[in-house]
Amino acid sequence: MAVPEGGAPAGPEVGSRDEGRGKRWGDSDLQQAKRKRRESKSRKDSGKEGWRRDLYWEAYTERAERRYRERSVKRKVKDAESPDDKWTFPLERKAKVPTIQKASEESEEESEDSGPEKPELPKQARLPLPRPRIRFSFASRLSRRWSQWSATDTRPRDSVINELAKMGDPDLLEMVEQEGRRNSREFIYSVETSDFQKRAQSKDSVFFRDGVRQIDFVLSYVDDIKKDAEIKAERRKEFEQNLRKTGLELEIEDKRDSEDGRTYFVKIHAPWEVLVTYAEVLGIKMPVKESDIPRTENSPLRYMLGPVRLPQEVKFPRPEYFTAQFSRHRQELFLIEDEATFFPSSSRNRIVYYILSRCPFGVEDGKKRFGIDRLLTSNTYSSAYPLHDGQYWKPAEPPSTVNERYTLYQNWARFSYFYKEQPLDLIKDYFGEKIGIYFVFLGFYTEMLLIAAVVGLACLIYGILLMDSNQTSTDICDPEIGGQLIMCPLCDQVCDYWRLNSTCLSSKLSHLFDNESTVFFAIFMGIWVTLFLEFWKQRQARLEYEWDLVDFEEEQQQLQLRPEFEAMCKHRKMNPVTKELEPYMPLWNRIPWYFLSGATVTFWMALVVSSMVAVIVYRLSVFATFASFMESEATLQHVKVYFTPQLATSLSGSCLNFIVILILNFFYEKISAWITKMEIPRTYQEYESSLTLKMFLFQFVNYYSSCFYVAFFKGKFVGYPGKYTYLFNVWRSEECDPGGCLIELTTQMTIVMTGKQIFGNIKEAIYPLVFNWWRRRKARTNSEKLYSRWEQDHDLETFGQLGLFYEYLETVIQFGFVTLFVASFPLAPLLALLNNIIEIRVDAWKLTTQYRRPVAAKAHSIGVWQDILYGMAVVSVATNAFIVAFTSDIIPRLVYYYAYSTNITHPLKGYVNNSLSVFLIADFPNHTAPSEKREFTTCRYRDYRNPPEDEDKYIHNMQFWHVLAARMTFIIVMEHIVFLVKFLLAWMIPDVPKDVEERLKREKLMTVKILHDFELKKLKENLGINSDLFSKQVMMEESKVQLAKSTI
Repeated sequence: MAVPEGGAPAGPEVGSRDEGRGKRWGDSDLQQAKRKRRESKSRKDSGKEGWRRDLYWEAYTERAERRYRERSVKRKVKDAESPDDKWTFPLERKAKVPTIQKASEESEEESEDSGPEKPELPKQARLPLPRPRIRFSFASRLSRRWSQWSATDTRPRDSVINELAKMGDPDLLEMVEQEGRRNSREFIYSVETSDFQKRAQSKDSVFFRDGVRQIDFVLSYVDDIKKDAEIKAERRKEFEQNLRKTGLELEIEDKRDSEDGRTYFVKIHAPWEVLVTYAEVLGIKMPVKESDIPRTENSPLRYMLGPVRLPQEVKFPRPEYFTAQFSRHRQELFLIEDEATFFPSSSRNRIVYYILSRCPFGVEDGKKRFGIDRLLTSNTYSSAYPLHDGQYWKPAEPPSTVNERYTLYQNWARFSYFYKEQPLDLIKDYFGEKIGIYFVFLGFYTEMLLIAAVVGLACLIYGILLMDSNQTSTDICDPEIGGQLIMCPLCDQVCDYWRLNSTCLSSKLSHLFDNESTVFFAIFMGIWVTLFLEFWKQRQARLEYEWDLVDFEEEQQQLQLRPEFEAMCKHRKMNPVTKELEPYMPLWNRIPWYFLSGATVTFWMALVVSSMVAVIVYRLSVFATFASFMESEATLQHVKVYFTPQLATSLSGSCLNFIVILILNFFYEKISAWITKMEIPRTYQEYESSLTLKMFLFQFVNYYSSCFYVAFFKGKFVGYPGKYTYLFNVWRSEECDPGGCLIELTTQMTIVMTGKQIFGNIKEAIYPLVFNWWRRRKARTNSEKLYSRWEQDHDLETFGQLGLFYEYLETVIQFGFVTLFVASFPLAPLLALLNNIIEIRVDAWKLTTQYRRPVAAKAHSIGVWQDILYGMAVVSVATNAFIVAFTSDIIPRLVYYYAYSTNITHPLKGYVNNSLSVFLIADFPNHTAPSEKREFTTCRYRDYRNPPEDEDKYIHNMQFWHVLAARMTFIIVMEHIVFLVKFLLAWMIPDVPKDVEERLKREKLMTVKILHDFELKKLKENLGINSDLFSKQVMMEESKVQLAKSTI
């Protein structure tokens, strides 16, 4: 506690013995530190048993002195001038020269202890501080020579320690420390500065106040005055005590030092002992030797691609190594140059989060409660997050040596670098493998889209070049042909007869996408999607090798039991593999939630279908309004040539459908997350898989239902003028344009796909930006340059555990638009390519600048999304074949061309007239015919039916069945061709490239050799065998083994 300036001592030093442990009178603090270090060194040099005895007595003296001082400080100080007072402790020398009393302020860890708070010294004993206070404390550290334990040592076995760590035992580190004390003990001291010097510390620092210990995680909370405030405080107290028992070091920032004046921050540091213990538990691979395998050479086009390349130091920030799973008993095996930087920051925060997620905080309602997630849910803590390396707009400042956040922003997150490749290794090192592999997938998908976009653009150009010379459009626009064809009304009573040439413009636009290149592009995209998935498997295999994920069966954290599952389980079951009791939930406890989940998903999918039907009803009811309005308004006659009632209805209906999609999607996201949580999945992987299935099924129906309706149902069940079909016996079914429904499907896809991508990018960019601005606005300084690193990150938006899930979902939905209906819209790959170029930079920008740093997690693949992509690839072959056969007008034109055309010079001349059937106006029922009488007696409609003079009038004629047979034949032939090519490509392209297989074999061989040499060396040292004799013996044994193998 600081003393006011100008305070005078009331007498000789009363509490100076509270400052030192065995401190000599008259010595300065620095001299005392040096003396203690010399004494510690001399004790190490003395006999082993004597040194242990000294340690024991010193620890005993320290504890006794602390207890004595705590009891004495509660009494009033009497006769402060007398050197023989009650403060004197027998082991301390009596003061002959009065010294200056220092503030009785505890160290950071002691101040956070659960014990009673020390009372303050009386005012007489408070004196001004002439200089910063330096205090020495003891802390044990593990030796890196644990591998030299002899076989006779009675220390805990490795498996016991690992299992305790997996169970989150808070006393684990105490056991490890006791094990370490038997071999060595080092003394370190910490320097605590005055309040002025604490504030002088860099606000952008990622270290504790000592400037040495790195902040690996931060917890924040706000004191409230609600009725459960005491319960929350008790939870925090118990939780932080258990964190210290696991070995983590904590430092608390008081709310008075925060910008809002109400938030406490708990900074967490994982010392070396914790890192090595849990690195072994989590199976983290660390380098043992620099790799002698050269990096993969790029293709011969690398010189042409020079402008898109990144500098080598950014693309490959670290050299490649041979790695092995870390073991704290083999620390000499690993390349440990500096303990502070040996584990990357992503591994450090992953280890700390593993401890936080399993640390208990008490027993409530007879159940053991644990995990930071529960504390965050109950608002005991307001947030928990690892820190960014520093500010993204400037490089690191001492004592930090590197700011990877700044490097990522400069070379990845800026929009001016949209044409550059991504620094994938740096992304993996900073955010973890799980986020890294998402950006690898998104980048690879974007590269493959470039090929599809070029081919699709070529098909569009082909359609533009042939637009004017297209025979079908020419006949429709010709006043002598299309102008003479009177079409039947498109709705009952209100709509009038109309001439075919009024659809001239729409027929030309339809030909842009409905031409011969459509068939080629549909087949090409079926092959493209196969190549994409097969090459992605190769890219994924190469990535597993480069990122050390080959032997990684699945992320251990994903396969670990969820704390919520363990808390809800009342039963235990023997694991047949580990032979250990594990939490178990019987099936009958989950069945009600499974039924509720299935019913909820079914209800929302039915709601989507209902909303689509509502949009169809809107289109049917509004079409008549548009038609009558345009007919009655003379000013719209010129506009009607370009903006027909069909086009107006289609555009407005598509926009309305898109708005409904966004609204339903917003509500369903909340409900699906809640339902999945109520199912109580066992592991994180089960949770994500269950949520993925629910969300994808809903999104699939939500986004694609309108496209399926237009492609496969609209205009297919209309009937004919005398006998139309009606929806709910009220609204007449929609008809397609005389040129087909393909142009309407194109319009629907363009609006939904483009609208979704634009809305998604704006939401991803604006949403975090606005929320972060609002949080900073409430801070005192309103400037992120003036408050601390942990406060800056605290005011950022949270990425969340499902942040990556929604990114994958967005990409997969886009993949569906690109593949499922691409025959109707060749520009879909180009739009997706442009969107992804922006998407990569938006995601990079928001992760680097607008979001808190996510907790690092490992993954070796994109998980269940890969199976979804394979399923969509198979479905896309069928949908595109059906679109070409039934939605486009290609097959009827081909049938007419080869079977019914009589014009040798222009085979398609007369096709329009042939595709329209004749209806006698007198056969109209009274409630459907237009009210006004006309001079003509017949009208035309799109179908293949007998004319009215035929005895089987209005029945499908033979040409209808020929066209239908041709359509089915085309579907079968196209599907078989595409599937055959798909299977051949999948068989020819190996999942793992040959060079990767060779590198894997080389790395496994070298790793085994390194481990073998290390164990042999350690065995020789332990047994003390002469090296020559030992090598001869080894050679003899190896020759025997080789001889035995040759004999066999």
